[in-house]
Amino acid sequence: MNNGLINAIIAYIMWGVLPLYWKLFNDVPAGEILSHRVVWSFVFMGILVTVQRRWGDMKRIVTSRSLLLSLTASGLLIAANWLIFIWAVNNNHVVETSLGYYLNPLLNVLLAIVFLHEKPNRGQWLAIAVAGAAVLIIAIDYGRFPWVAISLAASFGLYGLAKKKIALNASVGLLSETIVVLPIALGYWVYLASVGKAMTWTLAPSMFIGLLLSGVVTALPLFFFARAAARMAFSTLGFVQYIGPTIMLLLSVFVFEESVSSTLLVGFALIWTALVIYAVASVRGTKVTKMNVPHDKTYV
Repeated sequence: MNNGLINAIIAYIMWGVLPLYWKLFNDVPAGEILSHRVVWSFVFMGILVTVQRRWGDMKRIVTSRSLLLSLTASGLLIAANWLIFIWAVNNNHVVETSLGYYLNPLLNVLLAIVFLHEKPNRGQWLAIAVAGAAVLIIAIDYGRFPWVAISLAASFGLYGLAKKKIALNASVGLLSETIVVLPIALGYWVYLASVGKAMTWTLAPSMFIGLLLSGVVTALPLFFFARAAARMAFSTLGFVQYIGPTIMLLLSVFVFEESVSSTLLVGFALIWTALVIYAVASVRGTKVTKMNVPHDKTYV
């Protein structure tokens, strides 16, 4: 659990500061950025799997239909999430991306209850209710249907559920997901070249090198997230996620200077209140469970 929590915190901090990185490529279309993100993620993960000597694990995937289907689903879901996120950041919707990742933990809890049969205790239910009220306040204050937020929450929530069900080494799993969408990315490169609309190849050398690093920028937080998902309750993992959108919200206000109302700040405070309640309830629940374990010699 502690190991999972550390991995989750690292992943969400990385995701929280990602808007700063994608803003560097503000003039490049989101689809083109996504294609590079996929290709260079594949290259980086291929190198990592080679260093770890885990190419043999790929045989297990090829021979398992269920694994192939799960990895195909997770690969397509995370690619869709990347595309929406890049488009939103580069079109000045950072506040809405933050809202999407505030919604995501609530969706995680719902998915955990329905598909993984996790059972929140009363304190955790209270936290969920407070967070739900906060998100509702934020959505109403936003003034229009937050399709970006809903799409981000749904795609990443379902991706997390898929990862929870995939019993694979994190590196091998990520490499497999990028292989799923790699043909689409390469096909898009060919299309852009054929119509003369490829912009990234005309970037300044320093900017292009920065884009090459998108593989590392993309894969590292996903690597830590995969490790966390394998070690933590899915609902708890979702609540730790509030770190990421909180950083995004702060960036949208203080760096990108997007307008934020007082109502949004109230919602922000309620969400952090919910996070504290959830953390306290989780710790107490763990202590009660330990106290109820029979002290028999067979457990020593």
